[in-house]
Amino acid sequence: MSSALNDGVVTRRGTLLFVLLGVTWGIPYLLIKIAVGQLDPAMVVLARTALAAAVLLPVAVARGQLWPVLRRWRPLVCYTVAEIIVPQFLLSTAEQRLPSSTTGLLIAAVPLAGVGVAFLIGRPERLTGRNWLGIALGMAGVAALVGFAVSGSDLGAVGMVMVVVVGYALGPAIIAKWMPDLPGTGITALSFLLSAVAYAPVVAATGGWPAAWPSASVIVSVVLLAVVCSAGAFSILIALVAEIGPVRTTTVTYVNPAVALVAGALVLGEPITAWSILGFALILAGCFLAASRRPGKSAPPASPAAGIIPVDEVSPAAEANPALPISGADDGAARQPNGLLSALRYRAAAGDRSSLHGGTSGRRGAA
Repeated sequence: MSSALNDGVVTRRGTLLFVLLGVTWGIPYLLIKIAVGQLDPAMVVLARTALAAAVLLPVAVARGQLWPVLRRWRPLVCYTVAEIIVPQFLLSTAEQRLPSSTTGLLIAAVPLAGVGVAFLIGRPERLTGRNWLGIALGMAGVAALVGFAVSGSDLGAVGMVMVVVVGYALGPAIIAKWMPDLPGTGITALSFLLSAVAYAPVVAATGGWPAAWPSASVIVSVVLLAVVCSAGAFSILIALVAEIGPVRTTTVTYVNPAVALVAGALVLGEPITAWSILGFALILAGCFLAASRRPGKSAPPASPAAGIIPVDEVSPAAEANPALPISGADDGAARQPNGLLSALRYRAAAGDRSSLHGGTSGRRGAA
């Protein structure tokens, strides 16, 4: 593994893991769309988080990773609200009116929101003209989707997705600043558990329990959301970071919207319009430029105060106890897999920007 990373070579296993992660992060929008066809959005969130917690909690308990996280319960609660409780409900509600592919394309704007979040949490960096151009292109892409791919009656749902975008950028930043040394499995398991506990009374009070047993397609969708897209993707991420390094792993965030677009078209027959493709291209180009650094500019040194801590080469013990998040611009070095799925999104969006496009030449291979 370390040899492949140092040589800049992506193995067949690395390619397979990359494809798997791209799919598991790209299909949730399709699965949510199917689930909310028969289930209340709050019920979808409750079922998904409860099942995911049931999968991850035994692992976290066996590793002794719950108590260290519970000792910092305040940022844990803030993270859970920003990353899961609010976004998951709004996303499920919005998909009652929006095509799943449109939702996936709008979520691609998370790195743009991440730039703003970086300023808010104290990790500001001077933006270059290239960065501002990226932000402008990304906003133009969102405008293309909203103005031409979404009807006027669905603007409220678009607003919900925009709140989700901000939450998805803010949640990982909370971890990077206040919980960078805590085990990712423990954070993830407890966040799902807290979300399920929060939604259980909501579903009971609002009558969100299904009046009839859902169809097989809905049940399968909810199970896949919990086991594959939540708990399973967590494990795939850890293996992928260990195989190809954290830097190239971040490029998977550019694949997810394409998966969402294709999945919606193939499974639900959602149209792929020219405006959808244009919006998608503008958002991805915007994210690329907004996250880039000036050529030759090195990344700032990692420091605990910045919420990013350096890690050593992967060892069996390290792989069994992933922590958050990774620093360093050299994707050739083997790094400890950082446990939380969304921490990678934060890294790509607002953290070490050279991790995506800068750093030593000749080591920026595609995953």
